[in-house]
Amino acid sequence: MEKIVRQGLLYDFYGELLTQHQRRVYEDVVFNDLSLSEIAQEQGVTRQGVHDLVRRCDRILEGYEERLHLVEKFQRTRSLAEQMKELLRDYRETEDLALLDKAEDVAERITEI
Repeated sequence: MEKIVRQGLLYDFYGELLTQHQRRVYEDVVFNDLSLSEIAQEQGVTRQGVHDLVRRCDRILEGYEERLHLVEKFQRTRSLAEQMKELLRDYRETEDLALLDKAEDVAERITEI
């Protein structure tokens, strides 16, 4: 499951950089849950050809992430935003001003990403 989530995130960020054919096949595997055999039959290629294309797309998308780190930055930002929401929720309950200082620190970390 974790692999599928990662593939989906990578595709969301970098999928437009794949060719139309690569996108179509990759979407069928990752999002439409079609088997390699089904895709091969539909595309008029071998099952091995589909397998190789999907692996090549995985490498391409991972390569973009290694260079640009957009998924990593997105996940860090999302995590920090969750921390900030929690701090502000706690502040509403306790009115502890130290929590606002912590929320400001989290906001600063977000702007550094």
